Amino acid sequence: MRKFIIAGAFAAVAGVLGAGAALADPIEGVWQTQPDEGAFAHVTIAPCGAAFCGTITRTFKDRAEYQSPNIGRQIVIDMAPTGGGNYQGRVWRPANDRIYNGKASVGGDRMSLSGCVAGGLLCKSQTWVRVQ
Repeated sequence: MRKFIIAGAFAAVAGVLGAGAALADPIEGVWQTQPDEGAFAHVTIAPCGAAFCGTITRTFKDRAEYQSPNIGRQIVIDMAPTGGGNYQGRVWRPANDRIYNGKASVGGDRMSLSGCVAGGLLCKSQTWVRVQ
């Protein structure tokens, strides 16, 4: 009987741990950026330490895929969850090669991503759509 209880406890713990590992954070995945100066990209967001980072994995111009020198560059930097599908970190804008304080808000298959200056008083936002 004791072996049965111990085996059941291990199975329950393994099930909980397995389910937790299978659940991805809402920001994880592949996202399509909003067009910026006629170009857009696919960005893969994955854990990086305690936060999330996004790397440009594919680029498109005039709806055709092309090999941008930005492929492999990190565009979302250290986005830490703040609760309720919201995140804070930094974002890089390829069009002007500047890094901004950033914030993101994920809801379903859409993400609003903002780059801000002046302590968050002036922000420019984009809406990204989940690809995967």
